[in-house]
Amino acid sequence: MWPALLTTVLFSISAVSANRTAKLLGATTANFWRLVVAAVLLAIWGHTFGGGLAGPALPWLVVSGCVGFGLGDLALFQSLPRLGSRLTILLVQCLAAPFAALTEWAWLGTTLSGAQILCGLTILAGVAVAIAPSEHLRLTRRTLAVGTSFGVGAAFGQGFGAVLGRKAYEVAAEAGQGIDGMTAAYQRILGGLVVAAVGLWWVKRQAERRDTLASGLSDREERTRSDWRSAWGWVVVNGLAGPALGVSCYQWALKTTPTGVVLPIVATTPLVVIPFARVMEGETHSARSLVGGLIAVLGAVALTLVT
Repeated sequence: MWPALLTTVLFSISAVSANRTAKLLGATTANFWRLVVAAVLLAIWGHTFGGGLAGPALPWLVVSGCVGFGLGDLALFQSLPRLGSRLTILLVQCLAAPFAALTEWAWLGTTLSGAQILCGLTILAGVAVAIAPSEHLRLTRRTLAVGTSFGVGAAFGQGFGAVLGRKAYEVAAEAGQGIDGMTAAYQRILGGLVVAAVGLWWVKRQAERRDTLASGLSDREERTRSDWRSAWGWVVVNGLAGPALGVSCYQWALKTTPTGVVLPIVATTPLVVIPFARVMEGETHSARSLVGGLIAVLGAVALTLVT
């Protein structure tokens, strides 16, 4: 249970730093380079202290990374500009847990107790109360439909990727081998890095077609060079707190706890991020967000006691 709680703190730090890098570099570029930083750090660990690229779980972890880090994050960044961060987070964090639990039940036969299900639903309800937008969304029907579709896709990617990660641990256990969380994160992130690289290549190709210049650098490219100097520190923090240490703790949690228990706790990330955003970004939050946070925290405490 504690690895899942630690994951939420690290993911919250990652979210704040990701917000900075996305504003400076663009979402697709920031996502790719955070994975590069994390992959380098995890590779050093994996090939020095961990299992490197060995082990029967490697194919499962790579596929898990392709689905979760790769396709899931690509869908996430398509949903964000259409729906905004709060509604996108609501969709992804609240739907990932039931998607994962249903997939794990149908595929792996994992069952949850009634108390665990109730606590998980309490956590999700608290998240929904805290971050559901209160104002009317002034979106066209098409924008809402497309954004929601991408948000649901991102939630499925996160949930299914988590189940694939848990399956990888089962494969390793059946072969009589163990795998530590950081090695699992390293193997998993490689799959996501491939998908992110393809996504970045496609985005840049589209940008080149739209912004062909006769010669020299455009103003946007000049600004990007300046932004890189400001962004590198945040990229490193994002890579450490998210794909490196955060995902390592995430894999550790999946190794010891059912996915349907882990993901509801990780779903409190938008609530845990509140103090970080308040200090680092000067954001203020409504009483409703605090009430929702209290509900979710109580659910997490109860889940800790019944697990």
